[in-house]
Amino acid sequence: MGSFKDVVGHKDIINYIRSAVEKDQVSHAYILNGERGAGKKLLANLFATTLLCEKGGPDPCNECHSCRQAESGNHPDIIRVTHEKPNSISVDDIREQVNNTIMIKPYQGPYKVYIIDHADMMTPQAQNALLKTIEEPPQYAVILLLVENAEILLPTINSRCVMLRLRYIKDVLIKKYLMENLKVPDYKADLCTAFAQGNMGHAIMLANSEHFNEIREEAVQMLRNIHEMELSEIIETVNRITVYKVEISDYLDIIMVWYRDVLLYKATRDIETVVFKDQINYIKEQAKNSSYEGIQLILSSFERAKSRLKANVNFELTMELLFLTIKEN
Repeated sequence: MGSFKDVVGHKDIINYIRSAVEKDQVSHAYILNGERGAGKKLLANLFATTLLCEKGGPDPCNECHSCRQAESGNHPDIIRVTHEKPNSISVDDIREQVNNTIMIKPYQGPYKVYIIDHADMMTPQAQNALLKTIEEPPQYAVILLLVENAEILLPTINSRCVMLRLRYIKDVLIKKYLMENLKVPDYKADLCTAFAQGNMGHAIMLANSEHFNEIREEAVQMLRNIHEMELSEIIETVNRITVYKVEISDYLDIIMVWYRDVLLYKATRDIETVVFKDQINYIKEQAKNSSYEGIQLILSSFERAKSRLKANVNFELTMELLFLTIKEN
């Protein structure tokens, strides 16, 4: 399980949790709000383990019986709410796993901790059912709601919970973690950090992904040759990348970082600011041949492409328009 000392970033949240535990000022309900991969589960698990640690410190000791149970996922006083439907937490899920059990006192610890992951998937009925429990919880109950978007929750739930917002982690901390803990080489750590945009979970996933390397190579090949491509070759490229539909955001982010490199190099002539250092000759060439307006137009076109794809606009058409914008600028 580790301890809060092992967590990269989120120092304000960690200090708040430690202080609440030490001063015995733990609230009955918390919302951990942050995007996927931001570290919500890690913080929730450490919070729960700390509350139930037999040594009662600001960090879990990882040695006592309670900490070992928490580590194995078998602590009777840590309840992780599950749901059968993939995109919905129903009122029955909340009633059966929370409301109907919360009045049963903890089996062995001072607290009974409920962790509801993807709590923003709760139906309005499920939220209303949970609200009744949050309004009048037993003294020993602590409910942790893990969400990507707290705005989806009912205002009445938001107002009754302590909000813990997970901020972006500094790039220098992410890169340091990747290189020291995962032994990722310098150039790859730079690349993963740039794409992760402050999200440690995303950075780790990219660093461990062989598929990511494949997507990167595909994107780089396209970027090297896009200005010489005929329309038929562009269409062929779009057809080839349809296999990456699920990871299309990663594919687009790779191209965005490439053009960020082009823009920064054009403005500064500083190679140290470039992420794609292994492609520096191509970056220099594109910086020389592209105008500032053209590069900005390309970067703007990525946001339009992402919006269109989210709105389920035809994939092939969206990507063809994007590639044509890149080719013309």
